[in-house]
Amino acid sequence: VQLQASGGGLVQTGGSLRLSCAASGRTFSSYFMGWFRQAPGKEREFVSLIGWSGIGISYADSVKGRFTISRDDAKNTVYLQMNSLKPEDTAVYYCAAGTPKSGYTPRSARWYDYWGQGTQVTVSS
Repeated sequence: VQLQASGGGLVQTGGSLRLSCAASGRTFSSYFMGWFRQAPGKEREFVSLIGWSGIGISYADSVKGRFTISRDDAKNTVYLQMNSLKPEDTAVYYCAAGTPKSGYTPRSARWYDYWGQGTQVTVSS
């Protein structure tokens, strides 16, 4: 599976962006899809995930109520709608595809087998 993230950019505080992650291959629907982010000097952190058929959605506390994840299996694409953006949301955002692994939860980066190249989101104050 190859993942291509897009939709990042520069936005002011309170603004919105929608990230997209397009996947190659015909098995997209069999993967959990996740979004992670990494700010300069910080570790990569979980943002959101969506399970098979859109079931099993989860968000980090820091984005809950502001971000919405969705998937369109017909288009092999997962989306992250980001509203009410804050400067602390500034990071490179990565999408990832994974299947269940013993010992890990889908909020862990180790759950995921494939990663996109990342898209930069910058929120100015």
